[in-house]
Amino acid sequence: MLISFAALFISVILLQLSTGGVGPLDVLSGTVLGFTRQEIGMLGSAHFFGFFIGCWWAPRLLGSVGHSRAFAAFTAAGSIGLMSHMLVIDPYAWALMRVASGLCIAGCYTVVEAWMQAKVTNATRGRTMGVYRVVDMTGSLAAQMIVGVLAPASYVSYNLLAIVCCAALVPLVLTKVEQPETPSSPRLRPRLPIERSPLATAAVVVAALSSASFRMVGPIYGQEVGLTAGQIAWFLSAFVLGGAVAQVPMGWLADKYDRRKVLIWLSAAAMVSCSVTIATADMGTTSIMLSAAFFGLTTFPIYSIAAAHAHDFASSDERVELSAALMFYFALGAIGAPYIASVLIDAYGPGALFMLVSAGHGILVIFGLTRIRARPTKTHRTRYVPALRTSFIIGRLTGRGRDRNPPD
Repeated sequence: MLISFAALFISVILLQLSTGGVGPLDVLSGTVLGFTRQEIGMLGSAHFFGFFIGCWWAPRLLGSVGHSRAFAAFTAAGSIGLMSHMLVIDPYAWALMRVASGLCIAGCYTVVEAWMQAKVTNATRGRTMGVYRVVDMTGSLAAQMIVGVLAPASYVSYNLLAIVCCAALVPLVLTKVEQPETPSSPRLRPRLPIERSPLATAAVVVAALSSASFRMVGPIYGQEVGLTAGQIAWFLSAFVLGGAVAQVPMGWLADKYDRRKVLIWLSAAAMVSCSVTIATADMGTTSIMLSAAFFGLTTFPIYSIAAAHAHDFASSDERVELSAALMFYFALGAIGAPYIASVLIDAYGPGALFMLVSAGHGILVIFGLTRIRARPTKTHRTRYVPALRTSFIIGRLTGRGRDRNPPD
């Protein structure tokens, strides 16, 4: 089964390398070309706007033209966006191109996950999802490192990313595995997560604030504190690596203790990590890298814990729609975060990025304390699942795993 998914996994890595690498490259290129910080932040927001559109539209296109054709269409959109960068040097034109890259990654992930959902069985689901998470995280780490080897504001750099994006077509289009039946798209119910858990909904928005602002505006912070392009690549990778390391221990805590208290303590730790990051900005490269890893460790697992808490209050037949609605709120939060962060950095300096994130987590702590008083937690809870933020249909792959009782 895993061998049959090899083509899908190779395509995922290539997609991550291309569309994931364009974010930090755009920051460095925009700086070289004289874009303002607000314009650079707008590019990050445009990416998540395209991602939001892709998550919504992809299941419908998939139902109309099938898996391979939908994947080809979304990959073409991403490639066009990448290749067009150095043809038109204008931040607003680049924003449209970043919409295309966000559309590409959301659409392609929807196709990949729909394909996987149709092929896995209950016996292979756990192993398949484990490999999928590793593949996704590996691609994400490699994408952050690309900025260290690509020259900013270079036609060659963007052309190389476009070539990698086009290469993602080859494994999936040439696979001999028969295409599965087209799945039905999940019905989007934005009120569902609020009805099930207001705290989880708020935590998802704060997770978007943390992740999107750091990934899209973090390179600006790196430049402001004196990092080179290669060091910025390690800075972004340290964040992802710290988040990856945190998943197992945080999952154990989330299964053993009240998830609301875990969220509160993790948000409090995130506020500490923000303060440490600001304080170590002038203490050398090693301190900056360690603070980025600490920041990732305290902020990355919040989405997964919030999702697990929301699913505690949902029935089995609501899992797919609940996962899609949580992704909806994550996308909404991610759209505004990069632009707001860039405006604050321009007004108050690089530390404002982490002040913004810290304020969001502070509000989450206060809200979490009020929710603890509002109602008791569930005695029967779902299993913690490291949740991928990739498409609206990811809940189809993780839903059954949540129905198993968590370990004691």
